[in-house]
Amino acid sequence: MINDMPRPRYPHALREHSRHGKSLWYFRRGKGKRIRLPDDYGSEEFKEAYEAALVGETLQKKPAGGAGTLRWLWLRYQDSGAWSDLSNATRRQRENIMKHVLETGGDKPLSAITRKAVVAGRDRRKATPAMARHFVETMRGIFRWAVDAEHVKEDPTRDVKVSKPKTEGHHTWTDDECDMYEAKWPLGTRERLAFDILLYTGFRRGDASRFGRQHVRSGMIHMTTEKGQGKVTVVLPLLQPLADSITATKTGDMVFIAKADGTAMSKEGFGNWFAEACVAAGVPGRAHGLRKAGATRAANRGASDAQLDAIFGWSGRGMAALYTKKANRTRLAQDAASFLIPEPKSNVYPRTSSSGAGNSLKK
Repeated sequence: MINDMPRPRYPHALREHSRHGKSLWYFRRGKGKRIRLPDDYGSEEFKEAYEAALVGETLQKKPAGGAGTLRWLWLRYQDSGAWSDLSNATRRQRENIMKHVLETGGDKPLSAITRKAVVAGRDRRKATPAMARHFVETMRGIFRWAVDAEHVKEDPTRDVKVSKPKTEGHHTWTDDECDMYEAKWPLGTRERLAFDILLYTGFRRGDASRFGRQHVRSGMIHMTTEKGQGKVTVVLPLLQPLADSITATKTGDMVFIAKADGTAMSKEGFGNWFAEACVAAGVPGRAHGLRKAGATRAANRGASDAQLDAIFGWSGRGMAALYTKKANRTRLAQDAASFLIPEPKSNVYPRTSSSGAGNSLKK
């Protein structure tokens, strides 16, 4: 244990070990009072505390979140336009992530937030891939803004990769499942209205939960979507099945799907309530799966990428292409399947010569 002690050693600096094996440093002159020193032996912080103890002074603890620390940057980021452009759900998610990050690293200088540190944070969360991905996305959002704002010179999250789940995500409703749900929840029920809103607008659950009469003008729906940077205003017709469903259902004043007191549900509350309606109908789909079902229907009927972007509020980053590509592949396969059938064989027999087997038939 003595052999691995750092050299040269500071006079009156004593090292002890906790029951977990962690090194703890103290300053003690003779039989005087023990003064706790920082754990990072030889660091600038350690030297400052040691020198203060040497002259009998108490080192004043630096205020948390001082300029140039991660906590300071996080507070600046929350005051930025980049932060205000995020949806409420994304803000809450990133606040929860940063709460834990700041507990351990909030007072670290920005110079300590290196690519290596970000990778280490990602790998500590590798048991939960979604959490690891959200951690990197949160840090990336902060530091991309910080580079633009000239608080840092480089983005430590650049080229840090995160694994994405190898699934197609939320289950896409089938036509049979839609029929089952409609049979369970007839026209006039709130559950049916929620279904019709999701299917005939393509709204996410957060937008569906706040959709109301103020968003309908002259038979057209005008909705600024909740999710995504820059937000997108979607303008689409109020389709007749949805109009009939709204007319048949008792709705709230400002939202079509309201709680008992007439107020809007939260995004999470709407999603959980709709999930219960799905379970009661015996279908595996959920709210987002209806959005996917609508996109699939539209693509299968020939909607272009631009048309899908306009309906679903996508920003042209390839989401529409996922649906049109699959739809085009299906149509191409249907058109080309006939090529798999072999051509009919010819009924013309080969000619025979005047000798051999041909002559024997004449005999």
